Formats: sequence, structure tokens, C-alpha cells
Amino acid sequence: MPQPYNQFKAMLAITRASLKSMFKSPQAVFFSLFFPIVLIAIFGALGGNRGISVDIAFTKTSDTANAVYQVIKNIPVLHVENANEAELLDRLKKGRITALVDIRKRDTGNSNGHSQYDVHLKTTSAGKKDLPVLQSILSNLINQINNQADPPKYTYATVSSEEVPGREYRMIDFYLPGMLGFSLIGSAVFGVAFVFFAFRETLVLKRLFSTPIKRGYIVVGESIARIIFQLTTAVVIILFGKYFYNFTLAHGWVTFLELLVLSFLGLIVFMGFGYIISGVSKNQNVIPVYANLFMFPQYFLSGTFFPKSALPQGMQGIIKYLPLTALNDAMRKVSFEGLHIWNVGSEITILLVWCLIAYTIAIKVFKWE
Repeated sequence: MPQPYNQFKAMLAITRASLKSMFKSPQAVFFSLFFPIVLIAIFGALGGNRGISVDIAFTKTSDTANAVYQVIKNIPVLHVENANEAELLDRLKKGRITALVDIRKRDTGNSNGHSQYDVHLKTTSAGKKDLPVLQSILSNLINQINNQADPPKYTYATVSSEEVPGREYRMIDFYLPGMLGFSLIGSAVFGVAFVFFAFRETLVLKRLFSTPIKRGYIVVGESIARIIFQLTTAVVIILFGKYFYNFTLAHGWVTFLELLVLSFLGLIVFMGFGYIISGVSKNQNVIPVYANLFMFPQYFLSGTFFPKSALPQGMQGIIKYLPLTALNDAMRKVSFEGLHIWNVGSEITILLVWCLIAYTIAIKVFKWE
């Protein structure tokens, strides 16, 4: 008596065959693994500041009735954040702001050689990349104010600082999640779009229809292969950053696994757009055009190569809803700030919404022949 056709085994056979072809493809390995690692090596070796905007916050006890406060508040390079004291201290320790500024009025005035005001900076090692910029700005500012003081040589204000404990924020902690997102979106969109378009044009899908395997298993088998391949490259990228450039994994292997979960979710979302592009493309030449229209704006708007804070404030409300922005932000919060999956619910919600949108469209436009 003939045995019923095993759809699951057929799906696994497709997965194995597709996985072998990807690992044997120089293009797939180059763009998914080698290219991001080269960028990580370059950025990891660089020093300097992460952006042109320095985030600070005033403490609730700051004296605001003075010239120093008004000038600092209106310097374009300094972005002043507002929140309660506990939240501001938490942001400081996580490197989201460079310093807490406390402007203190001295009781002794200038009678004993003291200045009238002390601009006290509370800093942490997490924000030390931007600290020299902030200190230079304040130093020049205070010198100008003191030179204009009346009577002459009157010291209106000075700057002091203290450092509170915090995790050191390295450039690799910013760049590696961006490079990981870069690798995921490129592999998922280009890989799925080209593969399924080629399958349709070369009649591979049509020949598969003549076998007992169902259509859904074909898609799932190919998708599983791409997920395994890309998660393997994600593991290599993370470990490369960790052991060569001391990339921060706040909770060790727990954080490592959470980064893989986020990578998996990002892959699912981006693959949905790959299915859309393979369905709407009339020929192979337009696939790169459609793919780059989707990916390139996100490379430069989603905090992949430079912080989003360097972009105009009016764009911030839009770019935070991009899928690559949500993925990059979630991975940075988990890896460096020590948050867990359940603490990045807003970013995961954005990804899930995009996932729903992508597959709703993909189901309508995907072509089998």
C-alpha cells in the first residue's frame, strides 16, 4: 500500500538544497557577512565623536535666573532633554545624554575669589565620546561671559564636573547593531526577491507544481533556509564584534540570544518586502531598483551609519516608525543599555505592524507563474 506523501520531508529537502546554494554563493556570503564585518572593522578602529548633536539635561535644582542658563539653552549644538530626575539619571548612565548640568549660585559671590555661579556637570563613561565637545563649548561660553562681566576681571561663572558610575560606550556599540540591521535587510529583501523571481522565470516553481508538494511548503522551505543562513551570519557578526572590539553584551549570553530573537523578527519583516518585490517586478533588472527604493532611505534615516539625532528634529517623528529604525533601536537598547525583549515593546510593535502590512500585500501580489 503506497505511503502518503510527506509534505514536511519535502519541505526540509527544499530547505537543505537552498541552504547549500546560499553557502556556496560568493555574492551571498560577501554581502551578508564579509561586507558588514569589513565595515565593523573600519568603524571599530575609528575614534572621535558620534554626531554633531550633544544631548544634555538640566537638573531640577539648576538656577535658571542667570545669563549662563539662557545662553546654554539656546546653543543649537546642545539638545536639552526634559524628564524627571530618576529618568534623566538613567539616561545618563545609559549614554543617551552626555551630562546633567546643574547651575549653582554661590552664596559668597566673588568676595573670596569664587565665581558667582558654578556650572556643575555630572557625567558618566557612557557619554564620554561627546564630553570633550561639551566641555569645549562651555569653556568658550564661560570665557566670553566672564570677559563681558562688570567690573573687569570679575569671574561670573566656572565649570566643575564629577563622574558617576556607568558603562563605557564605545563606537562599536553604536555601529555593530547598525551593521547587523544592514546585513539583515539586504539579505532578506534582495535574496527573497531574486530567488523567487528566478524560480518563476526559469519554471522551477512550475515544475515543483507537478510534484505532490503543496505551494505553502515550498515558500516555507525556502524561507527557513534563508533564516538559518542569515542567523548564522548574525552569530558570526556579533561574536566578531564581541571578541575583536569588545562589543557590549549587557547580560552576556542572555543578551546574545535576545539579539538573535530580534534578528529573526527583523528577517521575517524584511522577507515580506522581498516577496512583494518579486511579485511586482516585471523583469530582473527592476528588482534592484525596487529593493533600493525600500532600503536606501532607511540606511541613512534609521541610525545605521550615524545617530538619528543628527537629522532635523522635524523628521524624528517619522523615522522612528521605519522598520529598520525599530530594529536598530531595539538591538542597541538590548545590547548596551541592558534592556530585555519585553522592555522594547514599542519597537517590536512597530515591526509586527510592518510584518502584517508586508504579508497582507505579498499575498495579493505574489505570482507563482
